[in-house]
Amino acid sequence: MTAPTTPQTSHGQPIIKVSGLRVEFQTDDGMVAGVKDVSFEIQPGETLCVVGESGSGKSVTSLSILRLIEFGGGRIAAGSLEFARGSGEVIDLAKAEPDVMQGIRGNEIGMIFQEPMTSLNPVFTIERQLTDGLKRHRGLTGEDARGRALELLKEVRIPEPERRLTQYPHELSGGMRQRIVIAMAMACRPRLLIADEPTTALDVTIQAEILGLIDRLKRENGMAVLFITHDMAVVAQMADRVVVMYRGDVVEEGPVRQIFEHPRETYTKALLAAVPKLGEMRDKPAPEPMRILGDETERAMASPPAEGGRIEPLLTVKNLTTRFPVKGGLLRRTVANVHAVEDVSFSLAKGQTLSLVGESGCGKSTCGRSILRLVEANSGEIQLDGWDVRSLSRLDLRHARRDMQMVFQDPFASLNPYRRLLDQVAEPLVNFGLASGSELHDRVAHLFDRVELPRSFLRRFPHELSGGQRQRVAIARALAPSPKLIVADESVSALDVSVQAQVLNLLMELQADLGLSFLFISHDMAVVERVSHNVAVMYLGRIVEIGPRAAVFENPRHAYTRSLLEAVPIADPARRRPHDDRSFRPLSSPIFPVGAAVEPSSYDEVAPGHLVLRPLAAA
Repeated sequence: MTAPTTPQTSHGQPIIKVSGLRVEFQTDDGMVAGVKDVSFEIQPGETLCVVGESGSGKSVTSLSILRLIEFGGGRIAAGSLEFARGSGEVIDLAKAEPDVMQGIRGNEIGMIFQEPMTSLNPVFTIERQLTDGLKRHRGLTGEDARGRALELLKEVRIPEPERRLTQYPHELSGGMRQRIVIAMAMACRPRLLIADEPTTALDVTIQAEILGLIDRLKRENGMAVLFITHDMAVVAQMADRVVVMYRGDVVEEGPVRQIFEHPRETYTKALLAAVPKLGEMRDKPAPEPMRILGDETERAMASPPAEGGRIEPLLTVKNLTTRFPVKGGLLRRTVANVHAVEDVSFSLAKGQTLSLVGESGCGKSTCGRSILRLVEANSGEIQLDGWDVRSLSRLDLRHARRDMQMVFQDPFASLNPYRRLLDQVAEPLVNFGLASGSELHDRVAHLFDRVELPRSFLRRFPHELSGGQRQRVAIARALAPSPKLIVADESVSALDVSVQAQVLNLLMELQADLGLSFLFISHDMAVVERVSHNVAVMYLGRIVEIGPRAAVFENPRHAYTRSLLEAVPIADPARRRPHDDRSFRPLSSPIFPVGAAVEPSSYDEVAPGHLVLRPLAAA
């Protein structure tokens, strides 16, 4: 790769100017450079997007600006970080005293972290976490701080904001937690907002709202935005300029249209080629592999043919209902119920993929967890390859779980921080008595090969890996007992486009080789279109439309399905959509009083296998 072109000189004082940044980490194998020689600047009211593969140094660069890298065992070995404060003073953050940094973090520089569950304190309420920064940096107290917190929740479109203030992080969905983190970062109206994968856990409609919110605040307050993402469609819609990073170095930099229309570097071209685009699967009967960086070959990966031309169901779900009680009063009685999953029915064939899509909080994840009995359903039937899942005893359920595994949304929360990766991936093999001794080590090493992780990572701990690498470890662990069904809950949402392509191709290859079935839960409509045989769209706990992938994507019949598809960002800066975060409808509440009459779901078959929910009387 050739050296990047010199950035054009900007007029005016940049809010942040990074020059010659080098960040090093001390490891057992000696000193390792996470970032080697990075330089860029961001003007007021400008958005700079940093893109690159997992482990390229994007997050290390952002953490260095806030000097948080020092808490993770890193150090700034060279370079400067010149920041223009609101007072007009320009300071070098690389040399700033700790008390100065405390006054800047969360106040003049806000940060949205990649993994919301690890950036929220599990023992404090949402109100406590939202108001801490307001009390410290803005001097707000009591009702003033609470009122501002409530306003922030409304800005990021949290349903029932008054109730959310009293809840804890574990009571919220992944998408809601991410919106809480965004609200915290925006609380003090920072001069610089660092957004590290801010829309990773969000569905397309909420993503569009959040991007609109960030863009509006940028324009209104002259805020500078350092936006780190693997979603090239988001880059096309948000960026003024783009920095492409690879293995700790900047390999290309330029205006967004130049990067997309006339990329100079081979790596940048390959990165853009790997982006899944909505509509690419039109007129294609089966899922197809995705493009991989530097690999132009594609092997057909159609699902295995069914015996006798008939597709056998592996999983059958009938009238599944899962509700969560809402407690209230001094005696903590149940005063209402959250109808998380309401009268859901579908079947999943052997060797095929059914995708569940919908907004955050629509019940996708709860549906997947209910099928595996990680959450107990209130009613309904779940049949998995001869197992009546809901009637299984604890011992039988343990045996059945060898056939059904789950890849969770947040890899850091699903991995044990105190155990080496070798032991964690080996755990299912040990639990089910599938391997021991040298065979156990060999099988785990082979799983690392399959998910494109070096075997040297076997002795590492989760905190030593990037977010994308941790997700691949979680996938390897799910594959370990050779299950028949994998529930993949946002399993590739944390991955950059190239690694995402590798993992999705791996899943499709395993499906073709082993006849695996996937219940694929995702908000990325382009990925869903690429990997699915059938698609079910969920809204407020119900499936509103279900059918073959081509039917749902090419002829969406429900208004909600159409709104989801219309909200998908386009990976073309020449086709930017206007950002207006205030144009979206408020989210409806899934909470109903105890004993509320609930209408059963009934459907119209608009085409063979293509069902659309009839309007509900209460809708």
